[in-house]
Amino acid sequence: MNKKVVLAIDDMATELSIIAAALQPHFDVRVSKSAGGALNFLQNEIVDIILLDIEMPGMSGFEFLHEIKKSQKLRHIPVLVVSSHSDQAFFDHAKQSGAADCVAKPIVAEALLKKVNEVLANPPEVPYTPFS
Repeated sequence: MNKKVVLAIDDMATELSIIAAALQPHFDVRVSKSAGGALNFLQNEIVDIILLDIEMPGMSGFEFLHEIKKSQKLRHIPVLVVSSHSDQAFFDHAKQSGAADCVAKPIVAEALLKKVNEVLANPPEVPYTPFS
């Protein structure tokens, strides 16, 4: 059985290492150190879920969310925001922006694995958006 593919996007190599260590036994983990690089990667690769940091140089996580949610090809991919912001207002804004859910940093491996499995088991419905 093929493992589901997780794309983790974070500008901090340490965070990517923590995510990979937590998820590698269960998933095929791919990493990107930038949102722009991840968008390029997604043009040719299929992933099952995206783990997304918000505060990154260049393109922010919110800008990345906006780009993939307007893409017919990518909008169905659930996005789990992984951020050092842990207040409810931030989490609500992330969900309103298209994130399936949020996980606060510092990352706890068991909690991350549980949340990824929950989102994959119950992906959010993608609202219909007519194209102009």
